[in-house]
Amino acid sequence: MSNSPNWLILPVACVPLVAAAPAFAVQYMTTEAAQKLLFPAASAFVSQPVRLDAVQKKAVEKAAGVRMRYPEQPVWQVMENGKPAGWFVLDEVYGKHEFITYAVALDATGAVRGVEILEYRETHGGQIVNPKWRAQFDGKRFGAPLKLDKDIQNISGATLSCKHIAEGVRRVLAIHAVALK
Repeated sequence: MSNSPNWLILPVACVPLVAAAPAFAVQYMTTEAAQKLLFPAASAFVSQPVRLDAVQKKAVEKAAGVRMRYPEQPVWQVMENGKPAGWFVLDEVYGKHEFITYAVALDATGAVRGVEILEYRETHGGQIVNPKWRAQFDGKRFGAPLKLDKDIQNISGATLSCKHIAEGVRRVLAIHAVALK
């Protein structure tokens, strides 16, 4: 016979079941596919990871208005017929709960040539893969505000993804200004 209080005994129907939310991730393209899409005439992509020192990191954060999680940024210099044609930068930002992997192509002058979403792991907000939305970044340069609802349109249901991609592109432009020019 048990001396447990009766209130500790729950009918099975009252025990809540805990289920994990289903994982959701879509890989739209590989890094290599994004490179070829953004720079179709490229003859080579030369890996040149940028490792910022403390002063550079602080300068990027101040210029971009966003924090950098890591001081190292995966970057490739793009070559066309033996001449520099621009930069390919791979980056990740948070959506709402998960990372979004994306790439920014910069031309030789540092202007955005294109933005591609490589992997989207969120359950909502995947509308940022829309080419018309991503085209808003084309031609933007360092110093462009890239503020949501001002010069970058928001997408209902994807607000955090839109905001964080805009911040990420602003950070990539600051990295170019501080370390790649």
